[in-house]
Amino acid sequence: MRLNNKISLVTGAGSGFGRGIASRFVEEGAKVVVADINQEAAEMVAEEIGENAIAIVADVSQNTDVSAMIQLTVEQYGRLDILVNNAGTTHRNKLMTEVSEEEFDHILAVNVKSVFLTAKHIVPLMKKQGSGVILNVASTAGVRPRPGLAWYNTSKGAMIAATKAMAIELAPEKIRVNAINPVAGETGMLHLFMGEDTPEKRKQFVSSIPWGRLSQPEDMANAALFLCSDEAEMVTGTCMEVDGGRCI
Repeated sequence: MRLNNKISLVTGAGSGFGRGIASRFVEEGAKVVVADINQEAAEMVAEEIGENAIAIVADVSQNTDVSAMIQLTVEQYGRLDILVNNAGTTHRNKLMTEVSEEEFDHILAVNVKSVFLTAKHIVPLMKKQGSGVILNVASTAGVRPRPGLAWYNTSKGAMIAATKAMAIELAPEKIRVNAINPVAGETGMLHLFMGEDTPEKRKQFVSSIPWGRLSQPEDMANAALFLCSDEAEMVTGTCMEVDGGRCI
């Protein structure tokens, strides 16, 4: 059991990569808080995982929700060892000038402000504990941007910079901060990345991945497991591309 008795909180765990990460963590001995803005999805995943998971409804772009999410986790389990900032959103693939201000604000709030808010509430707790792990789910979009996703690319680039800045500041406190950069995957946001989900668009996206396929939640779960385990004790500030060679 690589995460035996670790208390983990995974945001956006009601579907996609977050769901895969939460499930794998429990398999490896962790207790997991499944946090999602969608109550039905969070409860479904927690029930599916079993007795070592609970569901919490939270909008990670709202300070009051993030505060309550952390407080409920600590009330339930007494501590928090691992945070996975997985919740994310995007705008539909289109020209940068066609993205509305409301869309832009929402993307930055969910993808970037959430990292700030969770840090505000979790870092003091982890400092008091004397240890902790934070994993940010960024994207290859922050390393090798795709056209039509300008402001999503921007938000993920900010997550990558935040990961490194947090890591260097928190290393003396024995708090590790890393990120994974997934390539386009089989999740609910895929049709937004492509603009439209057609066989031609899928072929186009897959053709940009040397390994020859889209990513799966299991791929992200495996990478997250290593980075959040004690095996990665010397790894901090790393942004691991889980991308089948897309960023080479």
